[in-house]
Amino acid sequence: MKTNIALIGFMGTGKSAVGRALAAKLGREFVEMDSLIEEMAGKTIPEIFQQDGEIAFREMEIEVTRKVAQNTRQVIACGGGMVLNKINIDRLKETSRMVYLKASLGKILERTSNGNSERPLLDVPDPEQRIKELLDFRKPFYERSADITINTTRLSIDKVVELIINRLKEDESFNF
Repeated sequence: MKTNIALIGFMGTGKSAVGRALAAKLGREFVEMDSLIEEMAGKTIPEIFQQDGEIAFREMEIEVTRKVAQNTRQVIACGGGMVLNKINIDRLKETSRMVYLKASLGKILERTSNGNSERPLLDVPDPEQRIKELLDFRKPFYERSADITINTTRLSIDKVVELIINRLKEDESFNF
């Protein structure tokens, strides 16, 4: 029986904001994977990327995913690149419904442009081009992993939460 809700999707699609609201509405623990990785590493994600590299970050992500997937009744905000590793997806799918939050390129750019220093993958001369490249590459991974897909481009946080709950109510293998 699946009791976790794992939010996947690109940065700026609403995983953290929706996750917090969804967890509050359902009375569940909210887990932000990137925060757990920072705790584990004792440094910020930009520092991990700068000092240790992306491979070290992805290894920590695998370890954190393993731990998180063992727990129940959580709302999990996954890092945007977490879906690139099949081990992570397989582990989460054992206990979680995977909800893919997506948004338009323009909306992602708008939502992420106010602080790229916190987003090492966007710390480049042309963030829009980088977002487009990453989205094009990751889209099949998100789609393959998703049980539910919701486009957040024009929706409020509350509306996204409502849609997720309604879709999960239709799912006989999900345990509220």
